[in-house]
Amino acid sequence: AGGHHPVREGEVFNTRYQALRNLGCGTFATVWLCQDMRKKKDVAVKVLKSGEGFAEAAQDEVTLLHCVSSMKRKDRAGENIVCLLDDFRMIGENGFHILLWRAWQLWLIKAWACLWEWQDGIILSAALGPSLRCLMGNCEAQGLPLPFVKKSLQQVLAGLHFLHQRCRIIHTDIKPENILLYGCDKSLQKLLPDTLDCGKSRDLRLRGPGGDLGHQLEESDLMNIQVKIADLGSACWTYKPFSREIQTQPYRALEVLLGLDYGTPADIWSTGCLAFEMATGECLFDPQPGKYFSRDDDHVARIIELLGRIPPQIAFSWNKSTKFFSRPGALLRLSRLSPRSLHGTLADRRGWTKRDVTLFAAFLLPALHYAPQRRATAAQCLQHAWLSA
Repeated sequence: AGGHHPVREGEVFNTRYQALRNLGCGTFATVWLCQDMRKKKDVAVKVLKSGEGFAEAAQDEVTLLHCVSSMKRKDRAGENIVCLLDDFRMIGENGFHILLWRAWQLWLIKAWACLWEWQDGIILSAALGPSLRCLMGNCEAQGLPLPFVKKSLQQVLAGLHFLHQRCRIIHTDIKPENILLYGCDKSLQKLLPDTLDCGKSRDLRLRGPGGDLGHQLEESDLMNIQVKIADLGSACWTYKPFSREIQTQPYRALEVLLGLDYGTPADIWSTGCLAFEMATGECLFDPQPGKYFSRDDDHVARIIELLGRIPPQIAFSWNKSTKFFSRPGALLRLSRLSPRSLHGTLADRRGWTKRDVTLFAAFLLPALHYAPQRRATAAQCLQHAWLSA
């Protein structure tokens, strides 16, 4: 019949991994903190839901993860991706289940468990910290320090270049929740104490020049932290998309919104949105539904307000273009737009210099090009002057 395996505390998987506590439950899987009884290490075990429909998706994820692990041996850029170390199958009350596993740091469980929405598979990797969302959600709304933003984006883009070129994989869900922190334990503990409730806001402002005693963190704490791309549960091959609907709404590329074919440029669009949010503390696009229009309608409208009119060859290059546009190219359900420029939006940021604004806008705009084939690649983004400025 299929369904979730009813894991019980103390249960042992594969004669090796003993379940200690539940970390989360999603539509397609549950995740458990376990102890590797051989190596005496904490691991996370992700137990995929059984059933014919879930088995194929689970096997797709395992195949993608094995590809990443294999290619990682040939290219050090693979270090920027959370990789699979092992997977196995078991039979339970509801049929066969696929399990994947990942090493875990016990002191980070409280900070991390409240953030992750586990949706498919189980993964094992080196000890990692919480997601970037946890860090962003518990710092000031002014955004993260630009040196840390640049360093993190370099690692994300290197990881995407590895996925796109080496593995021929589209991640399809780049967002703060899928970027994990790792590195110096002391820096992570100082940034995100194990007593921190990530569901609640907390002032973790950075101590800058002239900072008072209320400022708790040194910028150097952040610069000791690295990031990795996680969760290939929604990923697909560049030559074999698995789904028409991909990406979390605020990070969804224009071509995906319009129902067009997508490829690796969709990940770059999401990365541009991620970069803006890291640097400013605000979503680049945060669409909301209204009484007479959908969230997608509002999303397309907000993109046009910021980036300008969508060329007809893009807007009308699909057979469902009338879902959003009238024949002249105007939006059907939203007629009053409020144009804004990226430069103007960034210039309003406190403490940003004109040079900061100009360079950052020059980095973002190529990543948000309407035409996917003209959008900057991960390799081109990595060469941009803003990242090294």
